[in-house]
Amino acid sequence: MVPSSLALNTSRDGVSTASLENLFQVTYLATLWFAAFFEMCVISSYVKISSAAMISAQQPPLSNKIQRAMDCQSEEEETCEEHYDSENCTCSSKCAESDTGSPVTLQILQNWVPRVSHYFDKEHYTYVGHQIVIQESIEHFGAVVWPGALALSQYLESNQEQFNLKDKKVLEIGAGTGLLSIVACILGAHVTATDLPEVLENLSYNISRNTQNMNMHKPEVRKLVWGEGLNEDFPVSTYHYDFILATDVVYHHAALDPLLATMVYFCKPGTVLLWANKFRFSTDYEFLEKLGNIFNTTILAEFPESNVKLLKVTVREN
Repeated sequence: MVPSSLALNTSRDGVSTASLENLFQVTYLATLWFAAFFEMCVISSYVKISSAAMISAQQPPLSNKIQRAMDCQSEEEETCEEHYDSENCTCSSKCAESDTGSPVTLQILQNWVPRVSHYFDKEHYTYVGHQIVIQESIEHFGAVVWPGALALSQYLESNQEQFNLKDKKVLEIGAGTGLLSIVACILGAHVTATDLPEVLENLSYNISRNTQNMNMHKPEVRKLVWGEGLNEDFPVSTYHYDFILATDVVYHHAALDPLLATMVYFCKPGTVLLWANKFRFSTDYEFLEKLGNIFNTTILAEFPESNVKLLKVTVREN
C-alpha cells in the first residue's frame, strides 16, 4: 500500500488523479520487489564467500593422530609453491603426492570462467579441459556450489595417477549441483550422484546438460536420505563402490549422525572415501573426531584461504 504521505491529490493535462495514483502504486510495488530481489541475490553471494572469521576460536582438541596430520611444516609449503604451475592452473603431481605424511597446502584455483550472461544463476567452470555450466538456486543449500566441491574437483584433476577414476564405481553423497560428479564422469568413472528429493531436479538437469554429448559412462542420479532405507535402496549384495565422494556435507545441521552411519554403510574394504569440507564450527571438528575413531583418516591437503580440508578415509584392517 502506498504511504499516505506519497499519495497524489491533483491531476494535470487531463490525466485523472486515480490513473496517476494507480501508476504510482505499480511503480512503488515494483521498486519494493526489486529491492527484495536484490537483497536475495546479495545474500546468495555472501553465502559463497569464504570467511576465515567463521572458524570458531574455541575448537575442541583433536586426537594426536589427527593433529599430527594437520601440522604442515613451512618448508613443505615452500616446496609446494616451487612446483606450482601457475601457467596451467594446476599443482604438480610431485607436490600433491608428498610422501612425508603431512598434508600439502594448496589454494583453490580460479577454474570459474567469467561470462557475460543474463542469467545470474548459472556459473561456468573449466575442469579436465571441459567447460562445465552449472545452474544454481538459492532455494536449497544443496543447489549452490560450495568450496569443498571446488577443492576436490581440482585435486582429482591434478592427481589422476594417485586416484584413477577410470572405469571405477563412484558414489557421491550430497551431490548438490553435481559439479564434482560431472568432473568424475569426465575422468571416466561410473558415477551415481545422490541427494535429497528436493535437490534432484536441478542436480539431474546439470548432470544431463554437461554429460549428454560426451563419450563417457552414463551417470545415474538417485535419491538418498542419509541413514534412511540404505538396505532397501542400496543392498550390500548388489552395490559396492570403489570411491565415495563427499563435499561440504558437514555443517550446522541435525543429520550428522545419519551422515556418519551412511559413510559407515558404504565404506567397505577396498573403498576410498574422499571428503572435502570447509570447517566452520566446533561441530565440524567433533564429526572429524568421530570419523577418526572409526576409520583410518589421512588429511591429504589443506586450503587455508578457504578453510577447506581434504581427507582420505578407509576401513581399518583387522
